[in-house]
Amino acid sequence: MSLTAKQKMFVQEYLVDLNATQAAIRAGYSQKNADKIGSELLGKTRVSAAIQEAMKKRGKRVEVNQDYVIEKLLEITEKQASDLPESDLKYGNKLKAIELLGKHFGAWEPKGESENLKAAKELLDGVDSAID
Repeated sequence: MSLTAKQKMFVQEYLVDLNATQAAIRAGYSQKNADKIGSELLGKTRVSAAIQEAMKKRGKRVEVNQDYVIEKLLEITEKQASDLPESDLKYGNKLKAIELLGKHFGAWEPKGESENLKAAKELLDGVDSAID
C-alpha cells in the first residue's frame, strides 16, 4: 500500500527541519492535532521507510555521509581557535566538534576499553598535542 498525498507531503516537509508537528501542519493536517498526528505518522512503517529513503537519496545527492561529517569535524579540531572577535573559529565550537567526534567513537560510554573508545582516545590525544 502506498502513501496518501498528505503522507507524501508530510515526508517532504519533515525533511525540511525534522519537526513532525510543523511538517504535519505544512502538509495540511489540522494544526490543533498536529503534534499527535506528526507522532503517529512517524510511527507508521510506510511513512518512516519513506523518510529514511528520502534521507538516503538526499545524502547521495549532496554527497554527505558519515565519512564526510567526520572529515569536516576533524578539520575543525585541527584549526587554530581563539575567542578574539576576529577569529574564524571560537574555542567553544572547536570543543563541540571534539565532543561530537567523541560521541561518535563512544568515548563517553562507560563500557570500558572498546575499539571505538581506543580510537577516540588516540584521536583526542592528537588533538591535544595540536592545541598545545
